[in-house]
Order: sequence, then C-alpha cells, then structure tokens
Amino acid sequence: MTEVSAASEPGIGVMIRRSASQQRVWLASLAILLVLTLLDVGQAMASARFVADALFGTAPFLILSIVVAAYATASGADNLIARVFAGSPLTMIALAAAFGGLSPFCSCGVIPLIAALLAMGVPLSAVMAFWLASPVIDPSMFVLTSGLLGVEFAIAKTLAAIGLGLFGGYVTFTLTRAGNLSDALRPGVGNGGCGASSLRGSGMVAWRFWQDVPRRAKFRKEALSITLFLMKWLTLAFLLESLMLAYVPADWIASALGGQGFAPVLTATLAGVPAYLNGYAALPLVSGLITQGMEPGAGLAFLVAGGVTSLPAAIAVFALVKRRVFALYIALALVGSLSSGLLYQAWLS
Repeated sequence: MTEVSAASEPGIGVMIRRSASQQRVWLASLAILLVLTLLDVGQAMASARFVADALFGTAPFLILSIVVAAYATASGADNLIARVFAGSPLTMIALAAAFGGLSPFCSCGVIPLIAALLAMGVPLSAVMAFWLASPVIDPSMFVLTSGLLGVEFAIAKTLAAIGLGLFGGYVTFTLTRAGNLSDALRPGVGNGGCGASSLRGSGMVAWRFWQDVPRRAKFRKEALSITLFLMKWLTLAFLLESLMLAYVPADWIASALGGQGFAPVLTATLAGVPAYLNGYAALPLVSGLITQGMEPGAGLAFLVAGGVTSLPAAIAVFALVKRRVFALYIALALVGSLSSGLLYQAWLS
C-alpha cells in the first residue's frame, strides 16, 4: 500500500482550509443577520429559514460531490482522474461539455469536484466546459421544463447548455495556449490548474481505502474541510438570495423582459446574470411571460444566464478562482447565453 502518498499529498480540502480569508465569510453572514434582526426581525427569521431550506434541498448533491472528492484524494484516484484528462484537450472539452449538460449536479454540488479537478492539474479548458454546462440543465429540470414550456424548449435548453460548455471550453483553451491564463485557483486553494500545469506524481490507487488507517483519516479530513468550505460560501450566497427575493419585486423583472426583437434577448441576458431566481422558480415566470408575448429566445437567454451566474454559483466560483478566471467565466456566460437566445429565436423564425 502507498501510505506515504495518501498521507503526505495535501488534498483540496486541506488546501482550501489554509486560506485565512475564508474566515471572513462567516463574519459577513453573521453581520447581515444581526443587521436584519435590528431592522426587520421577521425578515431575519425568514432568511434564516430560507438558508436552511436551501442547504437541505441541495444536500443530496453536496454530499455526493463531497464524498466523491474526498474518496478521490484518500484512495489516490485523483492522480488517475488527472491522467484521464491528460488526453487530447479538444476531445476532453467535448466530453466535459456533454457530461455537464446531462449530469444531475447543480451549480453548488459540483464545486468540490471542480476544485479537486483544478488542484489535480486537469486543464482549465475542460473544467470550464463542465462548469458552464452543468448548472443550466439536469434530468429533473428537463422534465419540469418540458411540462411548463414544452419538450422543444427543454431540448433547446439542453443544447444551449452543451453549446455553452463547448464555447467556453474552446475559448479557454485558446487563451491558455496563448499564455493568458497561467493558473486558475486562488493562492492557498489547490496547486494550480491551468492547461500547462503538471500532474501530480503517480502512485498506486487503493480503491478500498478504508482498509488503511492513514487513508481513512485522510478521507475524514478531506470531507470535513470541503464541507466547511461549502457551508461558509453557500450560507452567504443563499442569505443574499433571500434578501433579493424579499426586496426586489418580481414585477420588475417581468416588465424588463417583455417585448420582441433583439433588445429583449439582450435585456434578458443581462438580467439573468444577477438573477435571484433559481432554475425551478424562474420557469413559471418565464412561462407566463412567453404566454403574454415575450420572445422564447429571451426566455431561454434568461434561464441560461441565470443558471450559470446565479448568486450561489457566482460566489462559489469567485471563492475558488482568481479574478481574471472569474471575469472570463462571467464573460463566457454572457456571450454564450445571448448567443443561445438569438440562435433559438432565429431558428423559430
């Protein structure tokens, strides 16, 4: 057994925990709740319940992601995964986009896997493709979208997710090849993750890691570290989302997204970036607006942009990567969402 590799190689959870700046996140959430309690006790209680319900609702995906990431580190399978992604970058981007568009992971649940992949040295281009495609659609979202907006719209949304992943992956690949992205992760979070990063040292994979005491300890440490990291950022994200739901009237969004032509699609894309509605809550709104005459392309652009750049997703991305990578993520989401809405509208016309 390779006890040394399991115990000496710092995993993503341990490296995330080393970032002292992360401790400020708990203080920010606490400060918001204290101010709310002083100004509006009812809203403070409602926001606390909203955060608890949101965390509970995403728990299955979060637990699965945390277990997979911790298992990869404890067993040594992270090296194997990294070597798999070391093949043709163009092929890896296509596979990552397709898997992201069809996977059941939400934008929050996929965060520990993304962090682990970047820390392993997986090319940023493939990770970006998966990251952009994953939040837009999943099997349950496809079924709900089909019921509210029709099967055709659900298929268009799935194709938009995969197309966004392909677009983002290939653009990132081009920028990486040009030397514009030296590394992706913030200092203290992982050991890099650009396309030029070297993979970790090879070692034997202990699939039944629980038979080895040091590896069991490694698994517990990884799972705890990643869980604490996610709880910090997602608590803040869901807390801010609850405030937007409470204080930003949905009628404002409805009035902004109405109309026909190019302008509504552009407006829907820009409105989707800071959208406070999650994918499930946005579907009835978009369905009603389309019934009232809004262009379906604008509705698609809003749903795609909102899914990729919603508060929980954007804050999680910001917590992991450097600012230039975060800016690239937002820019790709904007351009891709706008393009998907315009292409869908042109196809309908």
